[in-house]
Amino acid sequence: MIPTIHIPVLAQEIIDWSNLSAGSVCVDGTVGGGGHASMLLERLLPGGKLIGVDRDPRALERARKTLEAKSQSIEQASNGQLKPIEGREWFLHQGTYADLPEILQQLEIASVDCILLDLGLSSDQLADRDRGFSFREDGPLDLRFDDQRGPTAADLLNRMNEEDIANTIYEFGEERFSRRIARAIVEQRRVEPIRTTKQLSDLVHRNVPGPSHGRIDKATRTFQALRIAVNSELKHLEVALKDLPPLLSLGGRLLVISFHSLEDRPVKNAFRETEILENLTKKPITASSGELGRNSRSRSAKLRVAQRRES
Repeated sequence: MIPTIHIPVLAQEIIDWSNLSAGSVCVDGTVGGGGHASMLLERLLPGGKLIGVDRDPRALERARKTLEAKSQSIEQASNGQLKPIEGREWFLHQGTYADLPEILQQLEIASVDCILLDLGLSSDQLADRDRGFSFREDGPLDLRFDDQRGPTAADLLNRMNEEDIANTIYEFGEERFSRRIARAIVEQRRVEPIRTTKQLSDLVHRNVPGPSHGRIDKATRTFQALRIAVNSELKHLEVALKDLPPLLSLGGRLLVISFHSLEDRPVKNAFRETEILENLTKKPITASSGELGRNSRSRSAKLRVAQRRES
């Protein structure tokens, strides 16, 4: 397993806004390669706990290695006074953040002081051509976070009717040429099933006029739509925004990093309208100019923070 290459976005902002201290309990509900989690772990010890959750089994293996390395460095720095080991200071669980009520119940944890959700794709996923997340690399059109469960994006495209394909691309990708793309997909699969990222990317490029959609590639919206559909991402987010706030301790914080309006809008509304939450960020927090220079993928990141009311 190759170590994580992902650079966590808004890292310092997450540390500052999480409001954690020694003894706190925190959940990273999209732990990925463990970048955010390893920094949070350092704030929790001694006496705290970190729970990392992710649907991607490969991400969990990377997170395990990251947290093991962080645990060792903390132990060495503290002259052996802290001994973070899995089963005591940190835990990893395969699943979705929408399952957190059941996960915490299994761990016999009544409430937590912080929940972090980073809704973006990781560089590790984009770099793996076998996953299909990047249309710049040819590979199987999969797009599943858990590649052992459910239909792939190719399966969906080759069995859905034209109207459903168009509606999916429009609803989840906000692609105004969705009907043209759907028509081309149906025509193409009569000749040959669409199975690879290159097939779909080339088809989209042929059927969407103009050089690009502003700063993004013409295939971006279609791939985003299929990824959201395959993984039921917005449904999981809807459930989480309803079920996670009661899991917070009084004064505990929910931090969500989103990357497009379909994610940011429900987060913003939930933080404003959920009675037990106090919205701490009237405007989303975005990357500094320094971070933008170091990590271009932070450009679209928006962090919103809410806190469970004391009364």
